[in-house]
Amino acid sequence: MKNFIPLLLSLCLVVASCSNKKEKSNSPENTVTIDSVTQVKSSVNKQLITDDYFKGHGVEPFWTVTISDKMIKFKTPTDSILTPHTEPIYAQDNNVKMYTIHTELAAIRIEVIQMECINAMSGKSFPYSVTLKYKKGKDKEFTTLEGCGQYITNYRLHDIWALEELNGTKVSKEDFGKELPYIEINTGENTFMGTSGCNSVRGELFSERNKIRFTNIISTEMLCATGNEKEQEFTKALASTISYTIGNNRLTLSNPDKTLLVFKKVD
Repeated sequence: MKNFIPLLLSLCLVVASCSNKKEKSNSPENTVTIDSVTQVKSSVNKQLITDDYFKGHGVEPFWTVTISDKMIKFKTPTDSILTPHTEPIYAQDNNVKMYTIHTELAAIRIEVIQMECINAMSGKSFPYSVTLKYKKGKDKEFTTLEGCGQYITNYRLHDIWALEELNGTKVSKEDFGKELPYIEINTGENTFMGTSGCNSVRGELFSERNKIRFTNIISTEMLCATGNEKEQEFTKALASTISYTIGNNRLTLSNPDKTLLVFKKVD
């Protein structure tokens, strides 16, 4: 009997401890919330941020080349070359770009052609074909590599943007009848969605360094009390965009003739 009482007390303590742990695990402090998931996603997205605007790759041997406004990096499993960035030479209506770099240590020639390219190993399709030639040190001949590539959409575009100016004129909600137009750009999917003021709009994004095009634009066709003319003007300007700049929390969309749209980043 003397031994049974301490044993019984020990069992009670264990049960109480388990009960507390169970209650604690169900408490708000230990529940995964939407906010915590968002924070995780945000952390993952930050890992994907890059200043590179183009990436090429190939197999047999495996190789990659990345191009940013500061640096060109070429890597194989056994070697690597880093050179300062140089502006490409354009040919054939800008469908072909050629980078030529010569330094004391190496020489690289990169030709990027806008045409479908199929990765020899994965079978995945890419929008650009890449030919890379390089030599190092005292090499007399260039080694030639063939592969595929794609432009990387600027991560700074990934946001919600509310319209401020349309064709050089400040706009307000009253101009569109219902609300100010806005677009939400998804750089991971190269898509956008939003509103032209009354109707919803969505479409695809084509990006190439500081160039951008809004393509395959689809809009609902609701009849609104006011603002339909402005909506059409907005959609036309979006479809006419060729280039962009980002600064001071503003996204400016232009073509060679003029500034078309100015958006403000939504906090």
